[in-house]
Amino acid sequence: MIAIMSYPAPFDSLPETACRARDMGAGDLLFRQGENSSGLWLVLDGEVHLVRHGEAGHRVVLARAAAGQTLAEASLFAPTYHCDAEVVAPGRAVRFRKQALLQRIDRDPGFARALMQRLARQVQASRRQVELLSIRSAEDRVLAALADGGQTGTVMALAAQIGLTHEATYRALAALVRRGLAQKLGRGRYQLSPV
Repeated sequence: MIAIMSYPAPFDSLPETACRARDMGAGDLLFRQGENSSGLWLVLDGEVHLVRHGEAGHRVVLARAAAGQTLAEASLFAPTYHCDAEVVAPGRAVRFRKQALLQRIDRDPGFARALMQRLARQVQASRRQVELLSIRSAEDRVLAALADGGQTGTVMALAAQIGLTHEATYRALAALVRRGLAQKLGRGRYQLSPV
């Protein structure tokens, strides 16, 4: 198991008995829709998608969790998981036991506040992601994504993050460079142009 000190706050203050680390392979499931909820998960590295399957068989990705992000937060207050947690990029995750978290929340207001602040930041990021996805123009969407924090991975990763094909993302980046709004730093690396 990874040392507890490697977990971000407020999870770093939990005893080792409250958590269980797990290696994840692409295609693995951390949990399935309808299973009894056993806790909140933190992605240490890799990527996990929360997926719900509709009555007609369609698949909807509800959320994406990458390194440093939690998932299944609502499961702390629900008897079962409401979706599947599918691993799309291999890595490691840790599950914090539901009962351990709820007991700590009940007896430690500082922990509860720190956890709420962490979750509130994730809600804000999710809402910004929804806002980005609502931008119709590919160029405007790519420009907004670059302004939000730049490109942190490949163009393919950026495209997936903002809901565009990689071809549309490359075309938008090329157009932004031609217009002087973005700069190409090297192969597959872009940033906003200085103002």
